[in-house]
Amino acid sequence: MKTREAAKFFEVLSSDVRLEIFRLLVKHEPEGLVAGEIAKRLDLPSTNLSFHLKAITHTGLIGLEKQGRFSRYRANIPLMTDVIDYLTAECCSGHPGCCLKLKATLAALPIMFAQGTDGEKN
Repeated sequence: MKTREAAKFFEVLSSDVRLEIFRLLVKHEPEGLVAGEIAKRLDLPSTNLSFHLKAITHTGLIGLEKQGRFSRYRANIPLMTDVIDYLTAECCSGHPGCCLKLKATLAALPIMFAQGTDGEKN
């Protein structure tokens, strides 16, 4: 995966609503959810949801299957793992398996990594 391609995924998921939609669909794999159920679970108006679903679908991160008058959405898990692989490919000098050990070590350090950029605890 190239940086430009990865950037489009991060751009579309930079919206908190789109990120919530994507995470909800990941949670409900492999069956996915119909649009009405997504709207209900996230308390979103259908017009707002439609706008966000279209943007995410355009990147390929989610897919759409028509089922009569309903639209069922599913997360594209293989593409999601490709994005994760892109993020971790250079981790620990190209040995991403070392990340688990590094993560455990960093978690034991003082607060350095406990605050997100918005000041909330992770």
